Amino acid sequence: MPDAFTTTTLTIATGSRETVTDLTHSCEEFLREVAGGRDGLLHVFVPHATAGIAVIETGAGSDDDLLAALHTLLPADDRWQHRHGSPGHGRDHVLPAFVPPHATLPVLGGRLELGTWQSVCLVDTNKDNLERQVRLSFLG
Repeated sequence: MPDAFTTTTLTIATGSRETVTDLTHSCEEFLREVAGGRDGLLHVFVPHATAGIAVIETGAGSDDDLLAALHTLLPADDRWQHRHGSPGHGRDHVLPAFVPPHATLPVLGGRLELGTWQSVCLVDTNKDNLERQVRLSFLG
């Protein structure tokens, strides 16, 4: 019988631009390896102070709309108290208050239960970090 709790860490290259990176395939692949057809929970966590996890539609413009909305809410200018890094970097540290660094999702029969248009995404507005770690944990 597979372990009740299994975890792994993904390394995601985000590059030097703001990104919404779809992690759904990686989540599904992880569950195929560890869930063994069981029900449970998938927890997705990004251990960074300037990135978040969102469950949104991708590919139809929603990912770009999310980045545009974050620009409106959190402009990359000099208003922020946190001032190291790229201009406006302080807003990256406020991002997790709007896009939390985690999501917990249902797994039924070993499969991730998402709505038709939902994807699990890493949201990263910090252009100073070229790579991110994402921890996937299955509790079955």
